[in-house]
Amino acid sequence: MPRLRGLTIVVAEASPPRFRTALTLAAAQAALGGRVRLFLDGGAVALLRPPLHDDADSAYAAAGMPPLAELLHEALGIGVEVSACQSGLALTGTEATMLDPRIGYGGMIGLLQTLDQDRLVLA
Repeated sequence: MPRLRGLTIVVAEASPPRFRTALTLAAAQAALGGRVRLFLDGGAVALLRPPLHDDADSAYAAAGMPPLAELLHEALGIGVEVSACQSGLALTGTEATMLDPRIGYGGMIGLLQTLDQDRLVLA
């Protein structure tokens, strides 16, 4: 199998359905052995604050799929790099210490400096 290009997904909106889709895509990339990063920008950072939930969690659970919090936990566990925008932390009143310790934080400049050959997707 050819080596996968890296994938960087920017979640730009505080939308649980978009976040779920970004997490699912990221987990699939990681499961295939590819490097994948998820960057939550601006108001989307609030999606990382516990307790993580989505109003559709019960529907997903009924269909045998994980709730949003479990999906994030699983994605982090298989190597998905998740980071929160520093400005988004301030904007949403979120302290980095409130987040899962596996979640990093930084800015757009740092993200762009490390893109390398990653594909960039906006979610």
